[in-house]
Amino acid sequence: MLGQDDPHKCTSSKLVRFGYATPIARARMIPGRSILLNPFSESILTPLDKGLAERSGITALDCSWRRILEAFSKPWRGVHRRLPLLIPGNPVSYGKPGRLSSLEALAAALFILSYEEHARRILSLYKWGSTFLELNRDLLEAYRGSHGEQDIRRIEEGILKRPYPGCG
Repeated sequence: MLGQDDPHKCTSSKLVRFGYATPIARARMIPGRSILLNPFSESILTPLDKGLAERSGITALDCSWRRILEAFSKPWRGVHRRLPLLIPGNPVSYGKPGRLSSLEALAAALFILSYEEHARRILSLYKWGSTFLELNRDLLEAYRGSHGEQDIRRIEEGILKRPYPGCG
């Protein structure tokens, strides 16, 4: 938790407060084989990462989207994975592809790794949590059913080729 966001809107703080996450005070405390959710990673989180998550956990770096490049310019421990394309349901970044809150990112990772009940539980901390699931239900199901990065890349390409509603 880099403390860059409004503390009243910080989803990571709420995850910690309710016992769903553990804050890490220093980068070196991140388990070396933990999955680090990194939006700039070339490698995509897939269901094949489930064993790694079970052994070493999932880490989300809580920072402001305004300072994301600065935050990820530092060397962070862990196995870096980006999430597949998803749409935020939170009021700050609603509808802006990929700009998930830490809560949404962790919930998406849990869903893709077949921990749907855990994902739903943490999303229930916010009124808009169900909106995230509604917006992404089909995508999350497709990603969870994938057989690796190539499948997910094909799904993402299909999304990007769709005509935008109201255009054309």
